Amino acid sequence: MFKKYLLGLVALVALLTFVPTAKAAEPHYIITTDATYAPFTFQDKNNNYVGIEQDTMAAVAKREGFTYTMRPMSFNSAAQLVSNGQADGIIAGMSITPERREVYDFSTPYYKTGVAWIVKKHSKIKSLADLKGQTVALKTGTAASEYGKSLQSKYGFKIKYFNDTDTMYNDVSVGNSAATFEDMPVIQYAIKNGMSLTVMNANNPGNAGSYGFAVEKGQNKALLASFNRGFAAIKKDGSYDKIVTKYLGAKQATFSGSKKDNSSILGILKSNQNALLKGLWQTIKLTVIAIVLASLWGVLLGVLGISEFKWVRGISTTIIYLFRGLPLMVLAFFIYIGLPGVTGIKIPAFTAGIITLILNEGAYTGAFVRGGFEAVDRGQMEAARSLGLPYGHAMRKVIMPQGLRIMVPSFINQFIITLKDTSILSAIGLLELTQTGTLIVARNSQGFRVWAIIAIIYLIVITLLTWLSNWVENKIK
Repeated sequence: MFKKYLLGLVALVALLTFVPTAKAAEPHYIITTDATYAPFTFQDKNNNYVGIEQDTMAAVAKREGFTYTMRPMSFNSAAQLVSNGQADGIIAGMSITPERREVYDFSTPYYKTGVAWIVKKHSKIKSLADLKGQTVALKTGTAASEYGKSLQSKYGFKIKYFNDTDTMYNDVSVGNSAATFEDMPVIQYAIKNGMSLTVMNANNPGNAGSYGFAVEKGQNKALLASFNRGFAAIKKDGSYDKIVTKYLGAKQATFSGSKKDNSSILGILKSNQNALLKGLWQTIKLTVIAIVLASLWGVLLGVLGISEFKWVRGISTTIIYLFRGLPLMVLAFFIYIGLPGVTGIKIPAFTAGIITLILNEGAYTGAFVRGGFEAVDRGQMEAARSLGLPYGHAMRKVIMPQGLRIMVPSFINQFIITLKDTSILSAIGLLELTQTGTLIVARNSQGFRVWAIIAIIYLIVITLLTWLSNWVENKIK
């Protein structure tokens, strides 16, 4: 008997020894980046995110055995998502400064840089002293903008801010601003790619510093340690130097496409048709979902707004006043970035965008729904009540059907407004039609042609919706 037990024990040990153990799950992180920061992060001609930072992050992750989801957006949004815990890290040309060290923990520096000051080609501006009384364009939240701002009192220029790099460049190239400040490798890449600008201090960059990968202070220590180990490895074996050379030494057409692809509207359409269609589809999805839910919410607010109870009408009026009064972008930032920082609950960008549109568009819908009900002749209510109908029945059977007929054109008009308002959600990283245009311009620097295409697409869709509005209105009449 003992021998049988002993043989059984040996067999069990052998089985456990040779059966492969389950592989531990790889850590997965959410990483944010600046979507329009060539040559560090940008979209190539195939609409894939590439650049020094993208290739570096991929190489480090492969070495260290972790996976990640990259979320490209504006720099400010990217940084705030990390500081409030919505994302695990940021790699976005973030200069390491004492002020930022109070909010973030930084990796080993991965790129040394300096700030250039730039004017348009053939500008009469020859020195910083010539900027007195002129306007200087700066990109919100960047170290280059802080450096430019530090020179304002000395040289007496005015400042205006932009959220994305390409718009800032174009503001200078068309003469709306006299100059701008930008990190040297970024502006040099843009000039190689056809941007009509001139660097004034190429041999003497200001505010020299370094870029670092960053995490929220005191958090994600394992991720930061992994980045440092992985970066040290690719630096040692020469992989990192090859990445930098790939983007700083190659011809711009390698990533942006041929001159033919970028120089004509037809060429831009052909080379970016998939990206434009995806952006349009995202815009339509946002619009349809938001308008359906906002209409339901707005009708409820409108009904509450004509309640026989004063306190119910007060609630409706307050909600409508509050969400009509808030700018859409402020509301989007509050929901996507502000709320998670307080509640600790992460909200996906698409969900935050839908909630933003529901609250904003629903408030406007509630206002015109309430107005539509109030537009019905008061005699209708008096007649219904005189026939013995309670207030609620009179509203449902007599007032609401007439009011809804009055509101139909307003509903269709609100559909069009919602379609246009989706463009504002690009600020929180949603890749809808406007953000798609921004990414294309960042790659090919053809602002006029790309925005003309985007404008035409919006006009076509809005024209179709207008025809639908007229058709529905005629059918109802």
